[in-house]
Amino acid sequence: MHKYLRAIGFSDFKDRKKMKELIADIVLNGTTRSYTTNQDDILLGEFCKDFGERIGIAVCGEFDDNDKFIYDYYYPYLRGTGITSEEDVSIERHAAKESYAGICDDIKVGVSIIFYLQNMIPYVKAQACKNLPVRGTTLTLSALSLQGMVMMPIKKDEMQKQRIKKDSKNRTNLIAAARQGDEDAIETLTLEDMDIYTTISKKIHKEDVFSLVDTYFMPYGVECDQYSILGEITDCQMITNTLTGEKVYQMTVYCNELSFDLCINAEDLFGEPQVGRRFKGTIWLQGYINFPE
Repeated sequence: MHKYLRAIGFSDFKDRKKMKELIADIVLNGTTRSYTTNQDDILLGEFCKDFGERIGIAVCGEFDDNDKFIYDYYYPYLRGTGITSEEDVSIERHAAKESYAGICDDIKVGVSIIFYLQNMIPYVKAQACKNLPVRGTTLTLSALSLQGMVMMPIKKDEMQKQRIKKDSKNRTNLIAAARQGDEDAIETLTLEDMDIYTTISKKIHKEDVFSLVDTYFMPYGVECDQYSILGEITDCQMITNTLTGEKVYQMTVYCNELSFDLCINAEDLFGEPQVGRRFKGTIWLQGYINFPE
C-alpha cells in the first residue's frame, strides 16, 4: 500500500483486494486519461480519478501488443494551485519504474528542491519528440503529509516585517552572486551564517527554538523528496473524500519564500489550522511542470 494514501482520506485501504478494486475503478472511470509513446515505442498510459477537490489517485502503466493495459504503479496526488517557482527544472527517471523525479535549484531556498513529478506523460512526450530541454516552464509544487501540528505565529510589527523582507532580498542577491563565483558574496554569506549561529546559540538557553526560527525547509529521512517544514498558513479549508467520507485539510503554506499547497488527514493534524498560524510537519513533495502552450 502507498503510505501517503492516508493523507487524501484513504486510511482504511490496507489490503490488496480493496486496492485492486479501487485501481480497476480508476482505470475504467478515470476523470482524466493521458497516453504517449516513449523512446522505446512503448505506449504508456496514466489514468487519474479525483476523490475530492484537487485530490485523487493516478494509475500508471503500459499497453501490450493487444492494447491491453498493464498496471505498473499508482500514487495519491494533490493538484497544486499558483506558481511556486519560475526556475528551470531538470528531470531524472527513477531506476525501478517509469516515474520521474524533478530537481529545481531555486535561489530563495538555497538548496536543490527534489520532488515527485505528477505530469510525467507530457515530459515523456517531449523526450520522445526530442524537444528537450523545454524552456519557459514554471513549477507548481504540492505536498502530502502524514503528521503535523499547528503552531502559533511569532509576533512581528510592520517595521520588523519590512526588515525581514529586505534582508531576505539581500540574501537572495548574495546567493545569486555566489553561484556566479563572486568571492565577496561567498565571504559575506559565510560571515552572516556564523553571526546567526552565534546569536541563536546564546538565545537558545533562555528561549524556545520555535520563537527564534520562523520558518525552515529541510530534507527529511533517506528519501530525497521528503522534507521537514515549518511555514505560515496563508489559506486553509477542510474537504471530504467523496468515496470514504474522511475529512482532510488543504492548506497553502508559505515556507522559506516558497508557496505551495499541502494536504493532510484531519486525524493526523494536531491543532486547528487558521490563516496566520504556522504548520510544522513532514511532507512528501510533488510537482507539476507547467509547459508553455
